[in-house]
Amino acid sequence: MKSRVLLKGQALDEYNKLKTLIEEEQAKGINNSENQSLFRSIETKKEWLKDNPLAGEVVKKDDIPKNLDVDNLFKLRLSGFWRMLYTIKRESIEIYCFILVIESHPDYNKRFGKRKKNFR
Repeated sequence: MKSRVLLKGQALDEYNKLKTLIEEEQAKGINNSENQSLFRSIETKKEWLKDNPLAGEVVKKDDIPKNLDVDNLFKLRLSGFWRMLYTIKRESIEIYCFILVIESHPDYNKRFGKRKKNFR
């Protein structure tokens, strides 16, 4: 059985922004860009999650940011060093994957409190 994949909150906002940017690019005749590559990456990962909701890397319970308010969290790497965070919820026999966040790697690092390492 396939799971349902739903975008929620910030992820939905980012997805819609990206879709608008791509439409503007295509209207200008731009058929290949970082935005389009990122969008294709998101679409591919959404399809993966429909077939295998456990496709992402598990985020340890202690590392889950409190502001996400979820019991489980997974991450998937997207093109251009972007990340997608999602959670899994089960209702009766249906599985839902809620994509919560789509963000750049620097924003991802801030969310998890990671800092750049200084090399000397």
